[in-house]
Amino acid sequence: MSHSPDDSTKNSPLELTPVQDVEELESSRGLSLRSGRVPNSVGGYDVLRCLGEGSFGMVWLARERKTGRHVAIKFFTNRRGLDWTLLTREVEKLAVLDASRDVVRLLDVGWDHDPPYFVMEYLPHESVANLLESGPLPVKQAVEITKSVARALVHAHGAGILHCDIKPANILLDHGHEARLGDFGQSRLSSDQSPALGTFYYMAPEQATLDSIPDVRWDVYALGAVLYHLLTGDPPYCSENAQHRISNVATLAERLSEYRKTIDRSPAPNEHRNVSGVDRELITLVDDCLKTDSAERIPNPQVILDRLEQRDVNRARRPLMWLGLLGPVLFLLMLLWISSTAVPVAVREAEMNLYERALTSDAATARLLAASIDQEFLERTDELERLAKRLPAFDGEETLDGFREDYEEILDDWKAEANERFEKQRRTIDASLFLTDREGVQLHRAPWHDSVGRTFAYRDYFHDLGRELPKETEVGGEVQPRKTSGVSLAFRSSNTMQYMVVVAVPIWDRSHEEVIGVLARSIHLTDLLSQWEQRIQQNSMSDDSQPIQDRFLSLVDMREQKPFLLDHNWMSEENLSSLTDDAELKKQIQLTETEQKILVDAVQGNGVIANYEDPLADVEKQYSGEWLAAVAEIGSTNWIAIVQERRSDAVAPMHELRSIFMRYGQLLIVVFAAMFVILGLLIKRLTSRV
Repeated sequence: MSHSPDDSTKNSPLELTPVQDVEELESSRGLSLRSGRVPNSVGGYDVLRCLGEGSFGMVWLARERKTGRHVAIKFFTNRRGLDWTLLTREVEKLAVLDASRDVVRLLDVGWDHDPPYFVMEYLPHESVANLLESGPLPVKQAVEITKSVARALVHAHGAGILHCDIKPANILLDHGHEARLGDFGQSRLSSDQSPALGTFYYMAPEQATLDSIPDVRWDVYALGAVLYHLLTGDPPYCSENAQHRISNVATLAERLSEYRKTIDRSPAPNEHRNVSGVDRELITLVDDCLKTDSAERIPNPQVILDRLEQRDVNRARRPLMWLGLLGPVLFLLMLLWISSTAVPVAVREAEMNLYERALTSDAATARLLAASIDQEFLERTDELERLAKRLPAFDGEETLDGFREDYEEILDDWKAEANERFEKQRRTIDASLFLTDREGVQLHRAPWHDSVGRTFAYRDYFHDLGRELPKETEVGGEVQPRKTSGVSLAFRSSNTMQYMVVVAVPIWDRSHEEVIGVLARSIHLTDLLSQWEQRIQQNSMSDDSQPIQDRFLSLVDMREQKPFLLDHNWMSEENLSSLTDDAELKKQIQLTETEQKILVDAVQGNGVIANYEDPLADVEKQYSGEWLAAVAEIGSTNWIAIVQERRSDAVAPMHELRSIFMRYGQLLIVVFAAMFVILGLLIKRLTSRV
């Protein structure tokens, strides 16, 4: 139910009062003796406010107590001339039509209440009459409203009920703004012989008599008049002169007669023909609904609904004809656009996906590499600490030299066993195992080297001061043997010129009060990375047919003021042997402030660098260009592990895909163009049959 109280009973010169016979008048007179006061609450409903008042009574907004939903309650409070039989009939018919989605639903009835009432669903939106106050509706909306009313009439006529008073005021809008037919107060059963007057300008001419017999085609005419009103903004045959003539006659019979004369004397309505968007099918439909001769009129609402639906089908098929004609040209243009625009976009999107996948894989590899190196140093440190505890203990007055024969055999055997174990596990073997006394003098080295007997008190692995000291440094002051285990600063090997690190542990005296020596094992960093690097390297061939590793590992030492590369694919024994000057080498492998910031930000962020520039790009041309890189920090050493690969290699599959697109593009253009030509001909043939 909308805000309108009883749209069939508005005080308008165009509205008609239903005609009652003697028996109905007598029944109405008896029921009208009841009080007309509207209570604050009714049978499970809280009455909220009045929505409006009509000839028969008032319509109030109420709330159902059980569910809290809003409803509309029509109270029949006005007694004079009230046709109770007619109102009872309306309720009965609404109950029959309750299953129809296109009819306002009846929810409850209170005939024994004072005043009597019936409850309908509350539709908060306007009626179609309210919409028309702003002028005609768009063609699409007008057609949809007409279809909804036609469906409601098909359902009603199928139940043997004729509405007899279809007009915009009786068409309401539900919560979804879809049309719903309401107010069956003037309705008749198809078997009824009693007349039912509708509303001027929507009422069929044969209906406008006091002895007419209800007919299905009355509703057809009224629906056509509503559609005409929706399209043009005015009902058919409605003019100021016509309204003046009808309203100035005294009796109802005379008004009805004047209405019929107006239709007979006036030309057929044609304003709908001038409305933009109204096609020939819709024009013909309106004309066929408004035929003044009922025999020539559309026979029932089902035909109206069928013709509107067929119109939708025809309108939907119409573009197919153009598609059949223009399809080949449009398709060729589309393929041309795809080949020039969409394919590159798709390839770029796919490349980005490959970049992300490659970075994700590299990030996982970098984390695994960092964790593995960290674990490697922890295990080697733990092994060395256990070995230190096995060495002969002595007090501070004795010297390690006195126990040379004891520990030399232990160290040599231990190193041989460790190397054999590492080789079986495919791990990097130690470059050396050595022992220094409290003065930094190397007492033993396995394998033996002429470094035995030399002093290494200046090395970081001996004093653990975090820096290398001059070679002439002697023990004293802050320079003392290390007291904690750890990994030394990297230094260049005198043999390979590559960087090495030392895992060193202190040797304590018997009372564990004084460090009397340092036990250490050295490792080439290049050898340390090789066990993981072999698994990820992807070799390609350079122009001179030399292998270039386009995916490899690097290490950066962040402990010094200016971070530098500890290991890199370029830092081979051959390249480093030619650079004996440490200062010159440091210049080449040190990172700039920008490169350092990029690495730190990546470590603190998501661990990936989408556009990485190799620090040695200026040293070796083959490392120039764009790279993908993933980084991870090695916690025990404050190093950064880097896994890098060329961006071009990461998206190499897309280059092949691009060429496939281009190879088959021309073939697809020819094949699909022919298919669309055939499709166009078929569509033309099918649409010509409609």
